[in-house]
Amino acid sequence: MPAPEAPHKSRWLDFASVGLSGLCVVHCLALPLLAAALPLAGTLADAPWVHPLLVLIAAPLSLWAIQSSRAWRKVPVVGLIFAGLALLALAAFVPALADLDTTLTVIGALAIASAHVVNYLTGARHTHNEDCACEVAGE
Repeated sequence: MPAPEAPHKSRWLDFASVGLSGLCVVHCLALPLLAAALPLAGTLADAPWVHPLLVLIAAPLSLWAIQSSRAWRKVPVVGLIFAGLALLALAAFVPALADLDTTLTVIGALAIASAHVVNYLTGARHTHNEDCACEVAGE
């Protein structure tokens, strides 16, 4: 004879308990590894090559994103991207601005993030027609 089916609430509680137990295991295993990795992460964060490397990665990715999304036609997006990249580059490559490193980096990163938001919001409302300059308008 098959076992009676558990009520929906009971199955949900079982599922939640299994999930919480899994989170507990992950927490118990990951926390010691994270604590052990913190000194290495701190060392890497202070390494003089980290910011320049990140700028050298962010710049081509941002330019590729502008090109592939056709955002180069949107002046606010392009302006924010280039302003953000300029601030990141100044923080990473101009030693005289070392005291402003964090401020320039945060403002630059926020400018780039804002450009992505503006690009997303303006792209969501764009409709292709004979007046737009998009290549797909004629399709």
